[in-house]
Amino acid sequence: MKIHYFQRYHAKENVATANTMLLLSRLYSYSSDKFFRFLKSEFFSDTFEPEIVFNLQEKSTKSIPDATITQESFKIVVETKMSDWFYSDQLLRHLKSFGDEKYKVIITLAPELMAPEKKKEFDDQLKKYNATQRYPVMHVNTTFEGIIDAIRDVIDDRDYEMQEVLEDFLNYCYNDKLIIVSDSWKRMRVQLAGTTFNFNVSENLYYDDIERGFSAHDYLGLYKEKSVRAIGKINAIITAVTTENGLEYKAELGELTEERKQQIDRAREDGKNYGYVMDATRYFFVEKFYDTDFKKITPRAPMGSRVFDLTQILETEKLPGTEEIAELLKYKTWG
Repeated sequence: MKIHYFQRYHAKENVATANTMLLLSRLYSYSSDKFFRFLKSEFFSDTFEPEIVFNLQEKSTKSIPDATITQESFKIVVETKMSDWFYSDQLLRHLKSFGDEKYKVIITLAPELMAPEKKKEFDDQLKKYNATQRYPVMHVNTTFEGIIDAIRDVIDDRDYEMQEVLEDFLNYCYNDKLIIVSDSWKRMRVQLAGTTFNFNVSENLYYDDIERGFSAHDYLGLYKEKSVRAIGKINAIITAVTTENGLEYKAELGELTEERKQQIDRAREDGKNYGYVMDATRYFFVEKFYDTDFKKITPRAPMGSRVFDLTQILETEKLPGTEEIAELLKYKTWG
């Protein structure tokens, strides 16, 4: 039984907020440096220095003390919604939560970004408010997925503890529909597949623990030996859970066929070679895995999964066929 860090309830704004704050507090406890890097990258400018600064003989107006310890004042106010239900009058009332902090940010957080006209309405009102303030308030509109992506950018592949926490938060968001993905057609999820690589490619199938969360993606890449070595387009996702009456299947995408059941049986036998417990497993079927060589140029293998926007990697607005994508990736790198 997997232990979850985040409580699971459906459509509860207070729970979604609490879980997001727990995620950020875990990041701060794990590494204050990475927490502040996250704040700077997403919410504050490069001039923001939130960490405590130790100075020797810093000149003041009339003296030079032996040492000073300072920290810039800042405050972040968060308003969470389950969809784009933000209202300017409520957000304007939240501005009273600020004092004389030097750096002030109000975050609007939801599964989807605010409608452009709604965001402009509030930002225009905020601009008038800021004209009366010594230190202005900045508005950042983001999503749960945006928070996850930003934390991914500041933690290392070897930050195992934090990676596990982030994965569980992703799983929570995925299960509670806090991540809305309408552009899965251009996303490739990369998975480590060193020991199972040959089986995966021969069966055009990848299997993973059912507990692992993931956002929607149409392509699956298999990583081994410092490179993504194969890519396939997903045409079915099926779960298989062991019960008293045998395996219980559920088709999350595509059809459950006898051929796919046989592939699942072969995957379960393959997993035994590595001591895998496959009582609750999700199986990703692809049309065909094509050879590629999408090299990782930075040291150390990634931990867990990594999602790429193929239109950005290939610098195109429309993707070609999977085989051609595989060929084009051979001339690209990532880190």
